[in-house]
Amino acid sequence: MPRLKEDQLQKIYEERKQQITSAAVQIFAQRGLPGTKISMITAEAGISHGLFYHYFKTKEELFTSLVREAVETSMKEIDNLGQLAGSPIDKIRALTQSMLDENGAPYFMLLHRARNFEEVPEEVSQLIQNYPMDVYVKRLLPLFEEGQQRGEVADGNPEELIANYLTILSGVMVLGKGYATPQVDWLLRFVKKR
Repeated sequence: MPRLKEDQLQKIYEERKQQITSAAVQIFAQRGLPGTKISMITAEAGISHGLFYHYFKTKEELFTSLVREAVETSMKEIDNLGQLAGSPIDKIRALTQSMLDENGAPYFMLLHRARNFEEVPEEVSQLIQNYPMDVYVKRLLPLFEEGQQRGEVADGNPEELIANYLTILSGVMVLGKGYATPQVDWLLRFVKKR
């Protein structure tokens, strides 16, 4: 039997790691760090318990890497809003949709859990301290201000509006399964100028 080439082995390694992280973000988002067991992650990923340790030393290491990825991705996504076509309200709609879709919601919930509920590793605490909610508010501020100038976004203090918008989205995430996820346009009624 021919041996796998190094690039094939690397591809298999990356695919397996992605399988584990995809399963883990779902479990961590639902149960938090203390409520998650490695056996839950491996069962969700469809891998053996021992295989987990080829990729991560502990569930805390995995949790930390996922929170780091969530912070970095959320910052990039907000920073890239300016490059999207459309009006400010279109860009806010796109952001809201990405936060609520099945790929974005678990990461958003993971950040919410890391920020509010769990005893977390020191590195996660540091990440959360470096990226408090007001960092997100400041990064979204130019978009909301432009929307107000164009008459698309509700009047008032834009920083308070953004903080309330993020609070509403957090509330939607916390409710989770068993509750209907509101349509994006319904959620934007709070943001849009009437």
